[in-house]
Amino acid sequence: MIRLTGTMSCAPDEAAAVRDALPDHVRLTRQEPGCLSFDITETAPGVFSVSERFADRDAFDAHQARTRESGWWQVTGHMARDFALDGE
Repeated sequence: MIRLTGTMSCAPDEAAAVRDALPDHVRLTRQEPGCLSFDITETAPGVFSVSERFADRDAFDAHQARTRESGWWQVTGHMARDFALDGE
């Protein structure tokens, strides 16, 4: 199992765009094969707590590839991320 936890941060004027893109990103990710859990919660203005669990490295890598081709990445790709990755 692969587990990713941490935060993603954005400028205050970008938070609304993240909030708008979030529901579709969560829905699509939860539908991915091998996704065990996926949650993103805004814990402070512009700070989003991220918790992901995938069955294995292949499922996680597929998620990363899909994400980088998505509208979510267009909105958030440049934002600061502080993530820890556990498991193999």
